[in-house]
Amino acid sequence: MRGATTDAQYGTGTEGLTNARTRIVGDRTGFTADLVIVLVRTWRSLRRIVGRAVRAASSVITSVGWVLLVLAPASLVAGYLLGWVELVAVGFAVVVLLCLAALYAVGRSAFTIDLDLPHRRVAVGESAVGRVTVSNPTRRRILGVTVEIPVGQGLAEISLPGLRGGDSIDDSFAVPTDRRGVVPVGPVRTVRGDPIGLVRRELEWTDVVELFVHPRTIGIPSTSTGLIRDLEGNPTRDLSSSDISFHALRQYVPGDERRHIHWKSSARAGEYLVRQFEETRRSHIVIALSLANADFATEDEFELAVSVAASLGVRAIRDAREVSVVVSESTPAFAKRKTLAVKSLSTISRVRLLDELAVVTYDESALGITDVARVTGEQVSGISVAFLVVGSTTGITRLRAAAAAFPPGVEAVAIVCDPDTVPGMRRVADMTILTVGYLEDLQKSLAKSVSS
Repeated sequence: MRGATTDAQYGTGTEGLTNARTRIVGDRTGFTADLVIVLVRTWRSLRRIVGRAVRAASSVITSVGWVLLVLAPASLVAGYLLGWVELVAVGFAVVVLLCLAALYAVGRSAFTIDLDLPHRRVAVGESAVGRVTVSNPTRRRILGVTVEIPVGQGLAEISLPGLRGGDSIDDSFAVPTDRRGVVPVGPVRTVRGDPIGLVRRELEWTDVVELFVHPRTIGIPSTSTGLIRDLEGNPTRDLSSSDISFHALRQYVPGDERRHIHWKSSARAGEYLVRQFEETRRSHIVIALSLANADFATEDEFELAVSVAASLGVRAIRDAREVSVVVSESTPAFAKRKTLAVKSLSTISRVRLLDELAVVTYDESALGITDVARVTGEQVSGISVAFLVVGSTTGITRLRAAAAAFPPGVEAVAIVCDPDTVPGMRRVADMTILTVGYLEDLQKSLAKSVSS
């Protein structure tokens, strides 16, 4: 009765169940259903085993080897059926070649391989080398081996001679640094195969090592990034009712604090006079780099812009100034609206900043400099100087709109990177526009803007 009550209350055991068995036999039970399930499970197990075997064979047997694997039985069968002795001879010859090739792929060498990059971070154009050390820790002699090292999109190949027991050998290879980015080096692998090329067995010995190729930077005098004076220097031109740098006396107005009244001067003048101060601020520098295709005419302009932003950021970090380096965010390909956001790069140290600048790329869906300035002005507080780094296709109108997006009192400096123009400086409204053709022009242009 209890079982009947349960079936009536909850239905059959397979009701509402969705798994492999119900998809194959439904709610049927019995010997036939169980036999079908056993056959299906056996077929799936065999398919997994065969699949692993095929993948393992495919990683060793070359395309030529597969051709000979098909040719050997075909030649033997056709030769015996047709009575062609030549085909039978060809079939047996191919079988012998396959057996000899298999012997080359059997076993594992006892040596050890180490990969070393003496310098993990270099600037664009600097030389970088990797070193491979192969050692034989055993007592027996090891035959020569071919070592392959993937380097970025290329491949370095080193042929090493045989090693006696206890010997080791070093060999170096060049790593290309003509482009900014992260170059993966490795894993180092050894290649074993037969002379004909029927089998090729690759063994990996090391992990991947990354080489950071930083943008090129130039030294900038510390006064060049100041453009606004901070607590260590002179005060700004902005007036304040409370600060540390005295400016002048003015008449008292309701709301002024009494502690700022200058009593001796008030007694002589016969009216209340209060102190007025010049505002002093700790300079907070913002470096905004556009990643929009529309702001650059060529890739060379963009690379120059990245180097300019890197040089400014490194100088500010060395001067222990408060600095924010922001770049454009990209809008997803199928988004309905533009993504109004910027990405802040790490300014904890010079290395962290250059690491992140090494991987930035420009994109057609990235925010333009006007939107970058607008978002940065809303999210970053206390900005004193804003550097807007763009290319030659950014017009004056867009630059003025970007400068106007920052709060009042922010000194906006637009740096236009154009290798095909003469460097110069001009003042447009409340914004300074510096045009640089080479990275070396940045130092002279900033010094000129500070002096003016």
